[in-house]
Amino acid sequence: MNHTELRLAELIGALSFALDITEGQPDGHCVRCCLIGMRIGREINLPPAALWELYYTLLLKDLGCSSNAARICELYMTDDLSFKRDYKWVDGSLPQVARFVLDHTGLGAGLVERFKIILGSLRTKEESAQELITTRCQRGAAIARRLRFSEAVAQGIHSLDEQWNGRGRPDHLAGTQIPIYSRIALLAQVVDVFCLSDGPAAALSEAKRRSGSWFDPELVRALENIGLDDSLWAMLKAPDLAQLVFAEEPAQFSVIVDDDYLDEIAGAFGEVVDSKSPYTAGHSSRVAVYTDLVARELDVDAARRRWLHRGALLHDVGKLGVSNAILDKPGKLNPAEWEAVKRHPVYTEAILSRIPQFAELALVSAAHHERLDGKGYPRGLHAEDIALETRIITICDVFDAITAARPYREAIAIPRALEMMHESVDSALDAECFQALIRVVEALERPEMASVPVPGTRRRSITGPKPLPRSATGS
Repeated sequence: MNHTELRLAELIGALSFALDITEGQPDGHCVRCCLIGMRIGREINLPPAALWELYYTLLLKDLGCSSNAARICELYMTDDLSFKRDYKWVDGSLPQVARFVLDHTGLGAGLVERFKIILGSLRTKEESAQELITTRCQRGAAIARRLRFSEAVAQGIHSLDEQWNGRGRPDHLAGTQIPIYSRIALLAQVVDVFCLSDGPAAALSEAKRRSGSWFDPELVRALENIGLDDSLWAMLKAPDLAQLVFAEEPAQFSVIVDDDYLDEIAGAFGEVVDSKSPYTAGHSSRVAVYTDLVARELDVDAARRRWLHRGALLHDVGKLGVSNAILDKPGKLNPAEWEAVKRHPVYTEAILSRIPQFAELALVSAAHHERLDGKGYPRGLHAEDIALETRIITICDVFDAITAARPYREAIAIPRALEMMHESVDSALDAECFQALIRVVEALERPEMASVPVPGTRRRSITGPKPLPRSATGS
């Protein structure tokens, strides 16, 4: 295979690490689930075509996980990452649910306020759980369809939280009404959580305990058969785990990703990022559009612009690892919260660099909060170390961040936004890129440019500029 060719399994496997962090899971959760689930699928003799669909259901099972993060924070006044991580231990019994709510609700509130929130959470437990899971399932299935996967894969993701006894969600399916891919994925998910924490014996014990309630008994028996061989458990700890998982894809269905498909995948994962907060809806796609237009103004060639457009779509993928309790906070961030925000470009680089063909793009995208004067983050790079492509993404990221509403301020009108940005030219922002942005904005304001697709652009004026309690040099 040509070293420039990119396999779908390799790309989706790498991007699945982004889904791990938004679920608060340790690196590799989705690929470990894929390995476990594929072994179960082979044990029950699924045909190769079904194994291929199962493979991507397992890697993408958490596609919709970012879409309910903001609502979790709103309902429970908590950190969505730890909430999601720890909820995977809950078996649904009333004592466990009650204990979970007590341990995870209103932790930053005063005693009286926390008591009110906990009581409200317990009273509306069923309604809230239905809402959160429905949102996640519907969103995940929709993005799977956008990624060109079959309806069987989409339904496998949609029904991930259904249980064998009919007490799962969102549709309360029971037994064989639940898609086989969903049944395997839920079992693999629980096995990975318990195995990673307490070892294979604990994972098998938990699977058997929930057999007939959560899990299809036939699948649990298949897991037990597989579990007799220590090789599976050893593989889950192998340093080359990702390569082992790529080898699990049925070879005859292996897909090479072309440029058009790569653009769609980048757009879909940008959508996953933007779904995390109502304040960032459309941010990645707008930054990508502005990036392409500014790059065109600067005579960047078409192939490089296409490459950079993908980088702009994925520049904030690391924000999936930052709690919405921080991202959506209406007030000033404390030092610990600000440090958490500053880690998101590190996550972006770590995720994208897992794809060998994205090595340069990872560096370019992850540097979008660096400043020319060396006062940016995460590395404190100076002008000579910041590529033109990064400077372009940065100028577009800042522009969209200022002209869109945020939890701590209203949207700022474009003329005022450009004035504010001008104050940072040559210290934070590149002068040539800034002038190119001005030309782009002027062109977009002309009637003949009304058809240029800039999704969700906000041009609402406000009465006078308001001070920004956070940095105005990015989102």
